[in-house]
Amino acid sequence: MRPGLDPTLYLVTDTVLSRPRTVPDVVRAAVAGGVTAVQVRDKTASRRELYELTLAVRAVLPPGVVLFVDDAVDVALLAGADGVHVGQDDLPPAEVRALIGPDRLLGLSAGTPEEMAAALALPPGTVDLVGIGPVWATPTKPDAGTGLGPSGVAALAAEARAAGLPSVAIGGISAANAASVTGVDGVCVVSAICAADDPTAAARELRAVLAP
Repeated sequence: MRPGLDPTLYLVTDTVLSRPRTVPDVVRAAVAGGVTAVQVRDKTASRRELYELTLAVRAVLPPGVVLFVDDAVDVALLAGADGVHVGQDDLPPAEVRALIGPDRLLGLSAGTPEEMAAALALPPGTVDLVGIGPVWATPTKPDAGTGLGPSGVAALAAEARAAGLPSVAIGGISAANAASVTGVDGVCVVSAICAADDPTAAARELRAVLAP
C-alpha cells in the first residue's frame, strides 16, 4: 500500500543553500514548522553521496511526512524512500512505476499543456502527484523555463484535478506570493526554506499563508 501523501507544503532540498547547516538539520527544522513532504535533490552529488544524504534525511522525518528522491530510482529503492520524482528528461514514468512497484509514490513534472496531457494519458495509478511549474522563474532551477504565472498553473491544475490527480506548484514561491497560487493541492519551495535564517519560522509562515 502506498503511503498517504499530504502535499500542502513540499520541501525540495538544496545542499548549497542550506549551508553552513546540514540538509537534515534544515529538514528537521522545516518539518517542525509544518512541512508535510520532502524531496531530496542534489544534482551534483554522486550516487553514494545522494544515498547517504537520503538516509540522513529519512532518519529525521517523523511518521506522516513522506520522502521523495529526485530522479534517482536506485537511490530511492536502496534508501527506503517513500517515492521518487521524475522530470521530463528523466526516465519515463511508466517504466519508473514498473521499477518501484505498486507501494511507492511517483511524482512527475509537467509544465506545459502537452506534458500534462501526456501525464493524464498514463495508465491510472502510474503517477500519484504532478508538479506544475515553474510558476515564476527561479535561480534554483535555471533550466526550468519561463514562468507559467498563477493563471497558467491554475489551468493545468484544473486538468489534473478533473482527472483525479493531485498537483503541486513549484518555482519562485515564497510566503509573499504563495497566496496567489491557486487550484493546486500544495506548493513546493526550495530557497524560501533552505536559504532562510530560521527554517522553522519560514515553514510556519508559509503554512499560515496556505491555511484555508
